[in-house]
Amino acid sequence: MRRGPERLLSGVDLTLHAGWRVGVVGRNGSGKSSLFAAIRGEIEADQGQISLSSKVRIASVAQETPALSMPALDFVISGDAALWTSLQDEREATRSGDFEAAARAHERLGELQGYDAEARAGRLLHGLGFAAATHRQEVRTFSGGWRVRLNLARALMTPSELLLLDEPTNHLDLDAVLWLEQWLLRYPGTLLVISHDREFLDGVCTHVVHLHDRRARLYAGNYSSFERQRAEQLRQQQLNFEKEQAERERLQRFVDRFRAKATKASQAQSRLKRLEKLAGTEAIRAERSLDIEFPAPAKLPFSLVTLDGVTAGYRSGEHEAQVLGDVRFALEAGDRVAFLGPNGAGKSTLVKTLVGELAPLHGARRAHEDLVAGYFAQHTVESLRAGESPYQHLQVLAPDAAPQALRDFLGRWFFSSDRAFEPVDNFSGGERARLALALIAWQRPNVLLLDEPTNHLDLDMREALAEALADYEGAIVLVSHDRHLLGLVCESFWRVADGRVARFDGDLDDYAGWLGSRGARDDDKPGAPSDRQQARLETRARSRELARQRKKLYQLEARLEALQESRKSLEIRLSDPACYAGDTGALARLSSEHREISRQIESVERDWLELSEALETQGGGDGTG
Repeated sequence: MRRGPERLLSGVDLTLHAGWRVGVVGRNGSGKSSLFAAIRGEIEADQGQISLSSKVRIASVAQETPALSMPALDFVISGDAALWTSLQDEREATRSGDFEAAARAHERLGELQGYDAEARAGRLLHGLGFAAATHRQEVRTFSGGWRVRLNLARALMTPSELLLLDEPTNHLDLDAVLWLEQWLLRYPGTLLVISHDREFLDGVCTHVVHLHDRRARLYAGNYSSFERQRAEQLRQQQLNFEKEQAERERLQRFVDRFRAKATKASQAQSRLKRLEKLAGTEAIRAERSLDIEFPAPAKLPFSLVTLDGVTAGYRSGEHEAQVLGDVRFALEAGDRVAFLGPNGAGKSTLVKTLVGELAPLHGARRAHEDLVAGYFAQHTVESLRAGESPYQHLQVLAPDAAPQALRDFLGRWFFSSDRAFEPVDNFSGGERARLALALIAWQRPNVLLLDEPTNHLDLDMREALAEALADYEGAIVLVSHDRHLLGLVCESFWRVADGRVARFDGDLDDYAGWLGSRGARDDDKPGAPSDRQQARLETRARSRELARQRKKLYQLEARLEALQESRKSLEIRLSDPACYAGDTGALARLSSEHREISRQIESVERDWLELSEALETQGGGDGTG
């Protein structure tokens, strides 16, 4: 298959069997979506053929959703075309009083199991996060992200033996991703799914097809199994290559040495033939590893931002729309927090309130004067300026920076020399997201607030982002449906739902288990624990809080030590008489830096003393005395 002059896939031979759940993986641009289009019959292969049984019905998610006046529930039901036609026939016959036609429609509905169609469609909508009150809402009233979910629900409603899903977890919250995973495990047909969510692939797939270097290779097992098999395959390939190269060198030395000697000519000729017959094993061509970083913050105060009794929401004139009430949340240096909960519950509203984009309706938001927030959201990507290049975007942030410094920085975020000067208009979603993250990194924030940063990022870039966040020295607030990223980065979890924000006492596995045990209860509240369970939970929570506070105490001590070393170094320079004989501007900068570091030391010492006293009161001192 070609796309213009570029060959996407070449010599692909695959046989996929009924009932398999196959993850299709590969870097962006490797041909995954084009392969799906070929299976659907939308494009033709330049060579070879795709064979499907004539009885195989294919379901897939539409890329566009027209602005229909049809209710959401009917839109989902219409995914089953035969059933929808029969329902329409039955409604029309009943309206017109044609009882004979109505009887035929009823019989047909019985054959199609159509009497529970509304219930089945309602369960799909509920599982994908649609509140019951929205099921009768017109399709055209939903935002783009919710229309994507409607298309997904419609595809799941479509009777099929082959289901094609291209990035189905984009625009889903974690709750919906976990629900979809369980639904797909019960799907009786064959599934092909393109996804960059490794936990989702691990939970769903029985096989993986890897597209790489215009080839396709099939692996049995889930994504983690594929990674292990591929690593071993590459290791063996490299060993075989090195072994073959050694054999080539040995044979070539013999041929070169004895070809001219009559007594050895036949042996030399024999070895020459063996040399020609060697398999020609390729060396491993290392893919360019992705390695990005968020530089250390210029300043890192301990208490960054606090919400005290905040009512979060939106104000328009005199009207207030409350989303969250009585929010009490503090973000401190070293915190790595994930917000969990369904879409529409207020996670993004909470992040906007923390960053200061939304003013509290009531209550107080307090931020440290040195707070530098790096905020990533969907509108961050959409606000990239059309017609401008990555270089121009960065130049606006740093008008006085040397051009080479800007180019070097963009290169570290994989915008090569040419790409750095191309307009963003034709960039992929992944490239746009990567540029938005790079612009944030340039500003050296001391807190990162990232709202679904992995949408459109491929697996390699997600892994690079996870590693960069794990090494980042500032605080992190993360909203994501990517469990792999959450698990690697975050240490505490807060649930946002029902207008409340509360710490979730557990990890992601606990959260998935809790969601599963909660089932479809509309009250969205866990069952009340027994007194014994409650006591155990409270003890566990106290232990975690003490551990968190001790960790912060150690972080403050390390920060204080680093600041004191910096001040000592400055004082040595300021004590040098030569310092006063030179540039007065340089002397002023050194003095100003000394005052600033001294101020930071006082602030950190005050925070350390308060925390140390609090730990002593709770009996949670670190034992250092």
